[in-house]
Amino acid sequence: MEITLRVNGEPRALSVEPRTLLVHALREQLALPGTKIGCDTSQCGACTVLVGGKAMKSCTLLAVRLDGADITTVEGLAEERELDALQTAFMQEHGTQCGFCTPGMLMASADLLARDPDPDDAAIRHALKGNLCRCTGYTTITRSVRAAAEARRSAAA
Repeated sequence: MEITLRVNGEPRALSVEPRTLLVHALREQLALPGTKIGCDTSQCGACTVLVGGKAMKSCTLLAVRLDGADITTVEGLAEERELDALQTAFMQEHGTQCGFCTPGMLMASADLLARDPDPDDAAIRHALKGNLCRCTGYTTITRSVRAAAEARRSAAA
């Protein structure tokens, strides 16, 4: 089936089988490997992308059902090779360790900060509850999201 997705701001035409999951279309057909394949059961959140600005697990979405959708992957966070405030904060606050969960954490955090520019720790933990990290214990991830929120507020002021 022929579909068109708007991925990271660019229209992309794809030919996919009806059973093709979005995560596979992104990685294999569009060469966007930042979206990770973790569990294939929607439990880990490593495959999280934004669909119409909302965090969704791409391992549960059929690409054909998203024809015409606006998709943002972790590669789409950076603008003109300039890291987003979230990406910068994750680096500065050590929100990554092995890094496998990082793309999903970044995308879930981007969704949160779009809805709530000043989340408290409870709101951050709630927003990230569908994303698993086995390395950091979430402390540095939560600190990274808070730092990104502060950086965005400072930049807006």
